[in-house]
Amino acid sequence: MKGNVIKLPAPSLKGDISLEEALAGRRSLREYSGDSLSLEEISQLLWAGQGITKDNLYRTAPSAGALYPLEVYLIAEKVEGLEPGLYHYIPKGHKVKLLKKGKLLKTLAEAALGQRAIHNCSAAFIITGVVKRTSKKYGERAEMYVHIEVGHAGQNILLQAEALGLGAVPMGAFYEERVKAKLGLEKEPFYIIPVGRK
Repeated sequence: MKGNVIKLPAPSLKGDISLEEALAGRRSLREYSGDSLSLEEISQLLWAGQGITKDNLYRTAPSAGALYPLEVYLIAEKVEGLEPGLYHYIPKGHKVKLLKKGKLLKTLAEAALGQRAIHNCSAAFIITGVVKRTSKKYGERAEMYVHIEVGHAGQNILLQAEALGLGAVPMGAFYEERVKAKLGLEKEPFYIIPVGRK
């Protein structure tokens, strides 16, 4: 750990179940046991969403023009090795930076229609985007491309959760401006994915 930056464990490139098994088993799960997640599991989920896979550039999710407009944030509440708080995932070097300390899932839930899954998960992933990164090359089509990319990254996280034996659910029902204001985010939130033990 250097300052507020934490190097994550290296992601595993081999799992216990096949992609086909993960696809067949993936279901939206909103109730969790309340047990903590390991730092290794969090590392794997973040890598699945936006991890670097080749040449210090290419990532797990495709991106129009390899411009990578997405930024992934983590609210950790019950994660071994991480104090509760809001973290920003930094793909280069596979690390997270602590932005805000404290138990923030209740705060996030308040901006997301009070959804129970956020209240009882161990961690929540927030996928945000910076459309300007893509619009420099693709103009008015950029917003559509970013939305498509959010779907790619979200599904990667969901399938990785299933492969790890965890429960997760993708959420689009939240007030974007409230999420930004309550968490101090400047980037536009597109997806919230609570994760916990089944």
